[in-house]
Amino acid sequence: MSAPDRIRSELARAAQALGAPDGIDVILERPRDPSFGDWTTNLAMTLARTLKRPPRDIAQSLVATMSLADAGVSSADVAGAGFINFKLDPAFVARGILPILARDGQYGRDTEWIGERVVVEFVSANPTGPLHVGHGRQAALGDAISTLLEWTGWQVSREFYYNDAGTQIENLAKSTWIRVSQRIGVDAAIPEGGYNGEYIKDIAESFVAQCGMPDGVTLTAGVAAINAGDRPVHDDLFEEMRRHAVQMLRGEQNLDLQAFGVAFDTYFLESSLYAPGSAREATPDIASDDMSAVDATVEALVRAGHTYEEDGALFLRTTAYGDDKDRVMRKSAAKGGDYTYFVPDVAYHVTKWERGFKRAINVQGSDHHGTTARVRAGLQALGLGIPPGYPEYVLHQMVTVTRGGEEVKISKRAGSYVTVRDLIDWVGRDAVRYFYLQRKGDSHLVFDVDLARSQSEENPIYRIQMAHARMSGIFRQGELDAASMKWDDVDVALLAEPAEQELINALADFPRVVSQAAEALEPHRVALYLLDTAGLVHGWYHKHHVLGQEAPLMTARLALARAAQIVLRNGLTILGISAPDRM
Repeated sequence: MSAPDRIRSELARAAQALGAPDGIDVILERPRDPSFGDWTTNLAMTLARTLKRPPRDIAQSLVATMSLADAGVSSADVAGAGFINFKLDPAFVARGILPILARDGQYGRDTEWIGERVVVEFVSANPTGPLHVGHGRQAALGDAISTLLEWTGWQVSREFYYNDAGTQIENLAKSTWIRVSQRIGVDAAIPEGGYNGEYIKDIAESFVAQCGMPDGVTLTAGVAAINAGDRPVHDDLFEEMRRHAVQMLRGEQNLDLQAFGVAFDTYFLESSLYAPGSAREATPDIASDDMSAVDATVEALVRAGHTYEEDGALFLRTTAYGDDKDRVMRKSAAKGGDYTYFVPDVAYHVTKWERGFKRAINVQGSDHHGTTARVRAGLQALGLGIPPGYPEYVLHQMVTVTRGGEEVKISKRAGSYVTVRDLIDWVGRDAVRYFYLQRKGDSHLVFDVDLARSQSEENPIYRIQMAHARMSGIFRQGELDAASMKWDDVDVALLAEPAEQELINALADFPRVVSQAAEALEPHRVALYLLDTAGLVHGWYHKHHVLGQEAPLMTARLALARAAQIVLRNGLTILGISAPDRM
């Protein structure tokens, strides 16, 4: 049993002896000032109403009733209005490295949610261009959240939803048509809403190489139609260009993700929801053999009585499920008569539910904030038993990239924005991942390229990786194989120096940090923990020699170096970052 678990157990026993009910929630926290002790609790304050006594009196009674020795506590002091500060016995603290050494790569893992399934959807970029820095933040967040969930036992499926249908894909095909036409000298410009990046020229060249150059009359007629706001009348050729552009950009995005070290279990195409016969088992009494999943979902909502028509448009009564107003599902004929953005999203999430994922998490940009309520409302209105909070959303804010003190806005490759590949080329995958993850997702992120490239104490990822490399260097200098060493007879009680005790306490906190970060879906907690712990590692390294000490002390300090190495490596692994042995 860990030190905090022992203290909680003794506090609960003491509270019951004072008349508190069973099952009380005992909260322990690290004091802001380490000089106060190793752990603190406000339990006396939370019991004041129940026990009808002043909190400070309750705190003193709790301390008097506890068996401090059984909890591994050397002293317990009552402070302020009723806080209890605990200082652990140094020998007990030192034993905290033993489970780290025993579990090694498994240290920090938990089986609380073993066997439970969850689908985490992230990136889900339209295949209309390279992945921009916002997609990169989403990739880092989604991948780290997935790994955190895996470390607490969840069976995670990483999913990428390709938005390969709709206006943006139409504009991609039009942009490709223009670039192909320009190759034979047709006077044409990319239409409003189109894509100007150099990559469109690459798509045009690839299309011509694979499919041949269309005749000039056809291309010129198509340009005239595009300029008039229409699509070219040569549907077969236009569709061929669309397919080629989407396929090529999907491949490019996959290369971007591969460079970032992100892989997916499932790729789901939005276009499949519109395919005849794609209606799901959720609507067997409605779906015909040729009905699409989107049409079947809309029909199910109509039959359930949750829709109405107004001014030729079809509305969903989302206000019945907490939305601020009802939402249009299908536009009026005068406005095109097509479905609005959230309708295929509802159909898509029905497929997640049908595939057995009773928990679904979406990592998306903050611009999706408006769709959360309507998607959830649509899912509840279907009557499938889907809970109100399905899916869960992790929304992130935008990213600003600076270089030389100025904002960088343009990429040669993309034309109008900085890409993930740009960042990786400039600073490396590890730095990109850490800088994306060091702040909470809902805060605006300024990515300082110069800082991310620097090899200095100011660069957080350099500081963390250097701490791991220093621990590795101790074993390398001593010509020792850390992985094969045995620690059965190590006298950890010798690790009594303040810097050692503080570091051991931090290392012992790692499982708690992982568990809380997984529960909150906040990988930045791990990133900040690693930075703080790296600072303690560097402080201990500079204050206390390891090699050359008398055998018992040297072995104990080697054990501490190994424990620090393990925790830093495991934490970096969760974030998808390497733990180098040399810098």
